[in-house]
Amino acid sequence: MVHHHSCPLCLSENISDKFSCTDHFLSKEVFQVIQCKECGFQFTQDYPDENEIGRYYESDDYISHSNTSAGFSNKLYRFARSLMLCRKQAIIKKVSGMESGYLLDIGSGTGHFAETMKKSGWNVKGIEINDKARVNSKTQFGLDISGPEELYALKPESFDCITLWHVLEHFHEPFKYASEIRRLLKPDGVSVIALPNSGSFDAIHYKECWAAYDVPRHLWHFNPETFALFAEKTGFRVKEIRNLPLDVFYISSLSEKYKKSTMAFIKGMVRAKFYAINSLFNRKRSSSVIYILSKL
Repeated sequence: MVHHHSCPLCLSENISDKFSCTDHFLSKEVFQVIQCKECGFQFTQDYPDENEIGRYYESDDYISHSNTSAGFSNKLYRFARSLMLCRKQAIIKKVSGMESGYLLDIGSGTGHFAETMKKSGWNVKGIEINDKARVNSKTQFGLDISGPEELYALKPESFDCITLWHVLEHFHEPFKYASEIRRLLKPDGVSVIALPNSGSFDAIHYKECWAAYDVPRHLWHFNPETFALFAEKTGFRVKEIRNLPLDVFYISSLSEKYKKSTMAFIKGMVRAKFYAINSLFNRKRSSSVIYILSKL
């Protein structure tokens, strides 16, 4: 297990327990979420190292790797994903200022976003750690997908846009990956990073039952303030933030399920609608936040 004696972000030793979270998805094990009292950063404590973490993903129900439609929650996820692919494509076009170019999608999963961008005229390269997801992406869509070890062999400043859709929170070495993203990005390129927001309306309400804590798969629990600090430390500037408005419906329904609520789906939808409307006026409280980054 990996134990931190100081904040991984600001290095302060002034850290304390926030609460205990259960891995509701798979193992039912309990992990501690820690908060830094100096910068506010939250992170999972005593999580499995890179040699052990794989077993916490070993489920056919892990949709970002298997694309399963089993279960109502996964059907809801797939429906939301299909709606959001066009929004993601539009965001890339807007923030890059380009109709086409070279795009690197890190954590490409089942390949649906990469395929969407490929069809719209972009030259797309994917990086995916999961063998099954990588093979499926190649066979289903004919995508150029490699394992993470090949990231370091790519040529410097070769991509106009680098995307990470709910991926950075999984990395054992986020600073190392950020350094590689900076190396690979063209001088005027942009990186688009989507993350769960531990400062969101739903995270504050559901506390340790918030589904997007997803311990121990999620190691880092950013909010807009702590991510801005991370970006600065890694040589980036946050140009703007956007939201993924449908994520809150999936997360809230799962969170109600984890709370063992009666009529969990209905309660989750009602709360999610309230949070979604309010986050229109305050993006920094959205369930998921998209950060648009440029090099400093």
